[in-house]
Amino acid sequence: MLIVMKHGARGAEIDEVVRVIEEMGYEGRPMPGTQRVAIGLVGNDGNVDASRLIALPGVLNVIPVTQPYKQVSREWREESTEIRLRNGTVIGGRDVVLMAGPCSVEDEEQILGVAAELKRAGATVLRGGAFKPRTSPYAFQGLGEAGLKLLAAARDATGMAVVTEALDSEGAELVAEYADIIQIGARNMQNYSLLRAAGRAGVPVLLKRGMSATLKELLLAAEYIVNEGESRVVLCERGLRSFDDHARNLLDLTVVVSVHELSHLPVIVDPSHGTGDRRKVPAMARAAVAAGADGVMTEVHPEPARALSDGAQSLTPQEFNDLVVELRAIARAIGRDLVPALE
Repeated sequence: MLIVMKHGARGAEIDEVVRVIEEMGYEGRPMPGTQRVAIGLVGNDGNVDASRLIALPGVLNVIPVTQPYKQVSREWREESTEIRLRNGTVIGGRDVVLMAGPCSVEDEEQILGVAAELKRAGATVLRGGAFKPRTSPYAFQGLGEAGLKLLAAARDATGMAVVTEALDSEGAELVAEYADIIQIGARNMQNYSLLRAAGRAGVPVLLKRGMSATLKELLLAAEYIVNEGESRVVLCERGLRSFDDHARNLLDLTVVVSVHELSHLPVIVDPSHGTGDRRKVPAMARAAVAAGADGVMTEVHPEPARALSDGAQSLTPQEFNDLVVELRAIARAIGRDLVPALE
């Protein structure tokens, strides 16, 4: 529920609305706007009697939020959320963000070398896994905190922002010490203790859609993060499990349009996991930008054939550079551009 205050409502009137909401057993969150203040009522899981609120001094209107996900819905906030990172990159604005890097951080030479090449190509966010949730317990699990330190070194050397995955609540706190964005992977989309911890970590969160998750479930997972106080959430489409085997996953690009209709949060697309095949990645990346995605995340490795994980879906630096040229042309064709390269 949203309580819309009259233009020029006094602070005392806003405070009184919040007090009454709390007296009713809920939480009131004032949200200043350009013209007037709205107060969000959170903590309810059903209908709320609005009669006590509409008659309060300074209240203009009471608007029910019909979606089960409240704070991430367009009903709650009409303007699109823009997330500004420490290096100046804005996610959710006019320009399309390029996130790229290896599936796993393997060693210093690998991550520093590929980061330098990605920066030259135009990427402003470096992705790389320090903790890897693998299907097999015998597969490479990542370097852990040593990998986080290498990502931080690559950021210092290039100016790129860093996004990397956390696997549990303790890991979220550790990742927040080193990275600019905490990634919640597809396997953990409904790990609610991790979502809550990420929402309290103090840095933006990139939330990947689960392999069998509906859009509603994705947005409700984002609601967990926002409800903990972190409004800077980026949604990521990375493909769904399908009955067909022509690709690793079924990349659902219609979700980009649906997210923009239903939520104010930005949404990016990961065509590397969405296809599992580097031959298909460029085409799906181009389609993602054309569909209106706010960013594209691709895996890039200096020697994909020797990668410790996901080499089959990783582009070479040259392939990524060629893709950037194509993505820029598509973005401009629909009235956008790529986020400016770092100096």
